[in-house]
Amino acid sequence: MQRTQPGLARRLARTNPTTVFLVTLLLALVAFFAPGMIGGLLTLSLAGALTALLVTTWSVQTPQTRAIRLIVLTLLVTVGLVKLL
Repeated sequence: MQRTQPGLARRLARTNPTTVFLVTLLLALVAFFAPGMIGGLLTLSLAGALTALLVTTWSVQTPQTRAIRLIVLTLLVTVGLVKLL
């Protein structure tokens, strides 16, 4: 399994959780309410970012957290694909 680069892990640990939450919430709301293809692409982009975060932090998460993140990822991809079609 590929290990996380120490620099990336440090940068993730230094981010302000409130700022990350608010920016993610804003992106999700824009993606959900944007019409058609634009909303679908934004939602799939958000799912891609979540996938990158999931892969980076997989080894340090509990099984329950992994399951929740996989469920959220599945929902985001589903919503993105439905908006595209």
